[in-house]
Amino acid sequence: MGELLLFFSNILFLLFLVFGFTFLLLRRLFIIEQNPNKNLPHGSMGWPICGETLAFLKPHKSNSTGSFLQQRCSRYGKVFKSHLFCSPAIVSCDHELNMFILQNEEKYFQVSYPKPMHGILGKLSLLTVSGDLHKKLRNVAVNFIGASKSTPAFLHSVEKLSISMMESWKEGKQITFCYEIRKFTINLMVKHLLSIEPEEPIAFKILEDFQTFMKGFVSLPVYIPGTHYANAVKARARLSRTVREIVRERQHENMRAGEGDFLDVILKKRSLSEEETVSIVLDIMLGGYETTATLLALIVYFLAHAPAVFQKLKEEHRAIRKSKQDEEPLNWEDYQQMEFTNNVILEAMRCGNVVKFVHREAIRDVKFKEYLIPSGWKVLPVFTAAHFDLNLHENPSEFNPSRWTVCNQLCPGAELAKVEISFFLHHLVLNYR
Repeated sequence: MGELLLFFSNILFLLFLVFGFTFLLLRRLFIIEQNPNKNLPHGSMGWPICGETLAFLKPHKSNSTGSFLQQRCSRYGKVFKSHLFCSPAIVSCDHELNMFILQNEEKYFQVSYPKPMHGILGKLSLLTVSGDLHKKLRNVAVNFIGASKSTPAFLHSVEKLSISMMESWKEGKQITFCYEIRKFTINLMVKHLLSIEPEEPIAFKILEDFQTFMKGFVSLPVYIPGTHYANAVKARARLSRTVREIVRERQHENMRAGEGDFLDVILKKRSLSEEETVSIVLDIMLGGYETTATLLALIVYFLAHAPAVFQKLKEEHRAIRKSKQDEEPLNWEDYQQMEFTNNVILEAMRCGNVVKFVHREAIRDVKFKEYLIPSGWKVLPVFTAAHFDLNLHENPSEFNPSRWTVCNQLCPGAELAKVEISFFLHHLVLNYR
């Protein structure tokens, strides 16, 4: 009987999915009809409903733009139209337009991730909200990052966890670096956000749920029991419950003495609701966990294939270590001397393409050069294309940190991640081949 009910519930879900896609398609086609031939970029809309989404998402090596973008840029230019994620879309591989999009959020463009992503990220995630709520939550995140990155407590935590992790490797014959570095980043986040120590059972529970969450984050977003997406939605709900319980315990304790952690700070300000507090904690945890860990793993990969770069990096950190007493901890002034380390991080971001593109939507008709971007259309600035643009980078396929002299950071979490990576690399390159 249970299996029969499950079968019919899946059938009903699939029917609902089909009707939903049909409605979205008709709505998007209406938008297209309302904007015929208004200097739209050239391009193809692909198949009904799914458009060119499957071709756009086809896996390819991270050190290339992939066949989809290569073929369409060759045929239509760096800016072209398509139909992606159930929406008419403008795809930009043009660096100037990408900067224009990012610099005009909430003025001409807003965050617009596909609806299934809302189920996995939550309705109050920075990646799904827009308008005044997005500004409010983003300001909280930016203030946390600005206040945290140079504090002795945070720097000490980064270094202590780095040394502890490398000490644990000494007896191992083989290290699964991607897994290990994810433990490092999540332990650092839960320590700094929630004062949870790495050896506590709850830290391991959070790590497990985040691993389940990330498998669904990059999977087909269809909620059928047993799929990565369905498991991720459940993992996100468990993470929310875990953080919510901690929030309520803190409120019951009426705050703790001393400087406290990030949660103490936002609870004292009383500017966020409980759900907003839970969401911003999970957002910062997610950003600090996945992107930082992926970037660190890429740096190790690139250094292994660039011995001259590795040697130059090692020399920088030897010089810093020579200026300090034995076992004297690193500080903010040491970090500011890690100029070549900073270049290594930037070059790994360029070559590794941790974030390939972001989802935005035009909130009004936008004219950019000869193009019109119609209101209601999805806009996808693709960073990968600029990273391998011969007009922007000489020999773009080469891992060459020395190419970086000036960089404008747009991601508010970039500086915090760079501090973590720099301190970790300091001990890694001085102790490991």
